[in-house]
Amino acid sequence: MGEPLLVVVCGVPEQEEERIRAAAPDAEVVFAARTAEVADRLPDAHVVAGNLEAAGLAAAGRLRWVHSWAAGVDGALYPEMVASPVVLTSSKGNGAVPLAEHALMLMLMLDRDAPRWLRAQGSRSWDRHRHGELAGATCGIVGMGGAGTALARRAAAFDMRVLGLRRRPDQQVPEVDRMYGPGEVTDFVAESDFVVVTAALTAQSRGLLGDAAFRAMKPTAFYVCVSRGGIADDTALLTALQDGGIAGAGLDAHAVEPLPPDSPFWSLPNVIVTPHNGATTAQTQRRGVDIFVDNLTRFVAGEPLRNVVDKHAGY
Repeated sequence: MGEPLLVVVCGVPEQEEERIRAAAPDAEVVFAARTAEVADRLPDAHVVAGNLEAAGLAAAGRLRWVHSWAAGVDGALYPEMVASPVVLTSSKGNGAVPLAEHALMLMLMLDRDAPRWLRAQGSRSWDRHRHGELAGATCGIVGMGGAGTALARRAAAFDMRVLGLRRRPDQQVPEVDRMYGPGEVTDFVAESDFVVVTAALTAQSRGLLGDAAFRAMKPTAFYVCVSRGGIADDTALLTALQDGGIAGAGLDAHAVEPLPPDSPFWSLPNVIVTPHNGATTAQTQRRGVDIFVDNLTRFVAGEPLRNVVDKHAGY
C-alpha cells in the first residue's frame, strides 16, 4: 500500500479490541463509539468498520473498504456508496441462529395464542383453550439466506412441511420440500400456514407481499417478519389482520422503526410486536466481530474478502 494502514473501528465493545488489533498488527487501529467522534481521521482511513454516512464517505479519500456490523445493508446503500469503488462487506450470517429462534418463538406464541395465557395470568384466571400445534403445518420462508436456512432446519425438526421463496429457486436447501421463485408468490403463500420473512430489503423485495399475496393466504395462516419491514406492504397487512384475511402476525421488523406510538399494530389483538430485538444477543455481536477479524486478516494479506455486498442487488 506504501503507507501505514489506518483502520477506524466504531461501535465494538472494549473486550473485542485486542482481537481486532491482532488481525492487523502493523496498522494503526482507532476505536470510537461512533464515526462522528473520529471525523478528523476519516481523510486518512483505509478501512472503516461501522456506520459511515455519505459525508464521511466523501471525506475519506483513501478509503478502500467499509464493513457494516449489520447483516442487512439497506441503510448503507445510499447513492454515493453504490456509485463508489469502495468495497462494502456485511456481517451476514451473524444473527441467523437467534433470528430463526425468534421466528419459531413467534410462530409458537401465535399458534397457541400465548398472549391469552399472559392476560389470564394477569387476572389470575384459569383460562384453558384449544390451540394448534406446529407438527404437520406448512412453514413458508421468504428468503433462504442464513436465517432462512436456519429456520428451515428448526421447522423441519418440528415435523413441519417447509417451503422456500428465493430469487433463484434453482438453488435448493436440504430441509426445504419445495422452492418457489418471485413470480410464484401467490402460490407460495396459499400453501403456507406460516409465512415467515427472513429476507433482506432490496429494490426487488420491497412490497413483495401486497394485497394479492395477503388475499391468497389462508384465513387461518399467520405472517411473521424477523428481518426487515417493507417487504410486506403495511396497508395490505393491516387490512388482512383487521378483516380476518389472516389469523394474526408476529412482527419484529417494521417498515418504520421505532414503531410509532400511534401505529395500529400495537393494539391489534391478533398481533405480537417485538422491537427489532430478535438477534440482539452477545453471540450475534461476537460472530460479527469474527467476520470482521477474518476479513481484516484477509485484507492485510491481500486475499479476497468474505460477505462482499453486491451493491446493485442489495445484499
